[in-house]
Amino acid sequence: MEWKSSTALWRSNWNTAGRLARLGVHSRHGGLQCLQPCLLPHQRSASTGSKILVEMDNSTGIAVLTMKSPPVNSLSLDFLTEFSISLEKLELDRGCRGVILTSVRLDIMEMYGKSPEHCGEFWKAVQEMWLRLYGSSMITIAAINGSSPAGGCLMALACDYRIMAENPKYSIGLNETQLGIVAPFWFKDTLVNTVGNRAAELSLQLGLLYSAPDALRTGLVDLLVPEDKVLSTASQTMTQWLAIPDHARQITKSMMRKPTVDRLLASREPDINNFVSFITKDSIQKSLRVYMERLKQRKP
Repeated sequence: MEWKSSTALWRSNWNTAGRLARLGVHSRHGGLQCLQPCLLPHQRSASTGSKILVEMDNSTGIAVLTMKSPPVNSLSLDFLTEFSISLEKLELDRGCRGVILTSVRLDIMEMYGKSPEHCGEFWKAVQEMWLRLYGSSMITIAAINGSSPAGGCLMALACDYRIMAENPKYSIGLNETQLGIVAPFWFKDTLVNTVGNRAAELSLQLGLLYSAPDALRTGLVDLLVPEDKVLSTASQTMTQWLAIPDHARQITKSMMRKPTVDRLLASREPDINNFVSFITKDSIQKSLRVYMERLKQRKP
């Protein structure tokens, strides 16, 4: 990743929340479209490719990962690979203590009409994304500025804290059963760890997509704010987390999450094989096709 500094001059007393709030604007697709920011000398900007913009503020230790995979910021194989590389580099950056992520959703086309080899590569990339995010020593906050079904919900669940926009058009949940597929055990474990066993059972069996208020009541998200306040609130919340000594927080986080991470690490290959065997079945491919056709019919 090549980091670059800007020479643009801004007032030195401009606070962090204000800077972060100006990094993006909401698009009609429900995602976050990044404006070209003017950075202070202590800020660094890097694009690891065409799908993710990484912006690091050295003065705060906060990085913002803005997803740029239009039109709906989908979790494609390329995106997942790029995301894992970006997160790994931030993890190795001693100056980075926290990461704010914007919302994404799973790319169904990565599972439809693809070869077993491609499906295997895709699922390995999904695993890698979750392992790096759920097991990260950094503070991770999800800024949910759009609908986050399936893999997008998983990414949010893998974060330490979730802030969602109050918008009646947005929903979040592990809705895999609606597509005719089954959420793997580590999806289930992550959800159970967040909302409890009974709520997770109902959510997974019914493939529920929750509105923002319902997601808050269920415990799927931690805070609802007006849409134009999501990113700035994430910055303010991050400041509260940064006040905790890193070593104590990191050990506590590892203690809570390591058993869940270890379960997948012990069975990555069997999990990939199970996914490929399941997703390439004719009946499952038919279910995916029917679901995609329904989505097309909903579009104006």
